Amino acid sequence: MYDIVRDSPLGQCIRILTCGRIFKYPEETADFTLPLLYQSPVGSKATADRFTGNDLEASHGDARSDSANSPLRTQDGITIVTWYSPDDPENPYNWTPGKKLWVGILLFIYTFAVYIGSSLYTASEPDIVKIYHVSNIAASIGLTLYVLGYGIGPMLFSPLSEIPVIGRNSIYIITFVIFTVLCVPMALVDNFAGILVLRFLLGFFGSPCLATAGASYGDFYGPTQLPYVIAMWGGGATLGPALGPLVGGFAVQEMTWRWSSWELLWLSAPIMILMFCTMPETSSDKILLRRAQRLRLLTGREDLKSESETRQEKMNPREMAFFALIKPWQINALDPAVLFSTFYTGLTYGIYYSFFECFPMVYNDMYGFNLGQLGLAFLSVLVGLFVAVVLLCAYLNFIAPKRLGRFDPAGVPPEERIWPGLFATFLIPLGLYLFARVIY
Repeated sequence: MYDIVRDSPLGQCIRILTCGRIFKYPEETADFTLPLLYQSPVGSKATADRFTGNDLEASHGDARSDSANSPLRTQDGITIVTWYSPDDPENPYNWTPGKKLWVGILLFIYTFAVYIGSSLYTASEPDIVKIYHVSNIAASIGLTLYVLGYGIGPMLFSPLSEIPVIGRNSIYIITFVIFTVLCVPMALVDNFAGILVLRFLLGFFGSPCLATAGASYGDFYGPTQLPYVIAMWGGGATLGPALGPLVGGFAVQEMTWRWSSWELLWLSAPIMILMFCTMPETSSDKILLRRAQRLRLLTGREDLKSESETRQEKMNPREMAFFALIKPWQINALDPAVLFSTFYTGLTYGIYYSFFECFPMVYNDMYGFNLGQLGLAFLSVLVGLFVAVVLLCAYLNFIAPKRLGRFDPAGVPPEERIWPGLFATFLIPLGLYLFARVIY
């Protein structure tokens, strides 16, 4: 628990305020023994030849794992700061199961809160139509802008989280604090234009969980566990919008349209406090960057640097901005497989969120459901998600090892991992057809 709080934003703030006297790292304690190879700047020629500046970037993963107990030197005389040993407890892959579970739960409930916020608003739409004298289509723009916001946000925040000096935690905490604060004006705003602006900002600042949380899971779960974790995280994220009309419907029905925003605040604020107090940094690059800074302070050696520092020193700010912000767009535009998956994901998102507008037309107008009863209709998504996650995990456990066993574990083609999706894709038009037939 000590290291969880120490590495959290709260712990880092306390360290700054106390000049590092509270929540010390091992390098800052009196009984710390500096590894021998960090004590002397002298390195062997064989090591320098093995890890030259040209292949530094290509060896990114190896420098953090295979060479964990052997600091590497570049031809420029830089000693690369890595893990002290293969079982270094600071390495996220070596965290205890309890720590991994806790961080995983924090990421899960954070994602759930942001996703449920998208559809909580739909329970307020009938009142907004009456109070502000707008059409149903205009009122539904509040849902659209939220989804647009958390679609645009990852294009900025996710690349920034890959920059070691920034890391993942600062992106999560800063944006989620803003998200939580914005729930207050959203609950108090008294004009329709303000509602639309705030809905977009809520989606935008809640967006880091959309793409970056998956990367965070990959920081501390290995390739064997990660597919199961992502399946459960993705299922929970998808369930969030389905529960929004249920959670907001009964409250708005008995109170006012503002209660959907108050509910989002009551859900988000405790999660934000938990993350601020107990969410450690998961990025290995950021953790090793901090370690290199502490070792430089301890030894006075300026040649001790993390791998990420050496990579970025070879790049000017323009190149860094290009690789962080432009390169993902370039890959998306030039790789047909990636481009197709982008459009397909957008299509499925559009279909999913269209139900939040058409369900009221069916169950309220045709079947006479009230707002609370309408929310119950979305529980069908819970059933579908449960079945889907169970089947996916069964595929990963029983079928995938046989299919992927013929490949080198480090070189499994990504296309080999999407077979369940190829079968499930036929269920989407089938479900739409059945829903249309039931209506008419």
